[in-house]
Amino acid sequence: MRIVSPAYTLYARRLRRQLRGGALPRHVGLIMDGNRRWAKQAGLVSPSLGHKAGAEHVDDVLAWCEALGIRHVTVFVCSTENLSRRSDSEVAFLMGLIEQVVTDKLARPGARWQLHIAGSLDALPDRTARALKEAVAATEDCTTGAHVTLAIGYGGRQEVVEALRELLTERAESGQSLAELAAEVAPEDIARHLWTAGRPDPDLVIRTSGEQRMSNFLLWQSAYSELYFCDAHWPAFREVDFLRALRSYAARQRRQSA
Repeated sequence: MRIVSPAYTLYARRLRRQLRGGALPRHVGLIMDGNRRWAKQAGLVSPSLGHKAGAEHVDDVLAWCEALGIRHVTVFVCSTENLSRRSDSEVAFLMGLIEQVVTDKLARPGARWQLHIAGSLDALPDRTARALKEAVAATEDCTTGAHVTLAIGYGGRQEVVEALRELLTERAESGQSLAELAAEVAPEDIARHLWTAGRPDPDLVIRTSGEQRMSNFLLWQSAYSELYFCDAHWPAFREVDFLRALRSYAARQRRQSA
């Protein structure tokens, strides 16, 4: 349990006041980077303990979003590269964490967020894929209007390729030629086949741990997103860090409308 100082509480309250009446993002994308580095700096014996702290922290961030009326959140949990480059034991631990979080937290009775998955379930262990499908089904009737998308086994380039494959297959089955498709294809046609189809593009993408790159996350959807980079590692990402990101976003929106 974190000890919150009076100064921290006062600062968080001031940040919330600064956000009143300002533009808030409808959809926030989160690249939750730095779990392994946080574990190392904390002197923990295994990087997997950083993944555990990071996974448990997602619930906190969703609570912050809910309190502010942010209804769409997409969290980059792991990429296709993560699954191939990490050791078998680390990947197995991460998959177990994902199963636990979606089952015990996101899909629990009375869940306030409808769950969606972006990524290739075929790249995941059968048990993990099954747990994700069951969690998605368990939240289908959520009526709060809040949507959380977990990007798991995800790659932005792969997503666009898969969308194009589906579009080509769809049009071929309807009898359309490649020449006809090339003459009339529009961005909306591709967007309909993305893993995030039906949900708005992110207004703000936040990346933790100080890295300033997108790492193949929502490449199509973030074409016009505001980007915010925070030095804190994901498990140490505090509410005031989140509020500062929103303050930066609101300031940019004010400049654009001035």
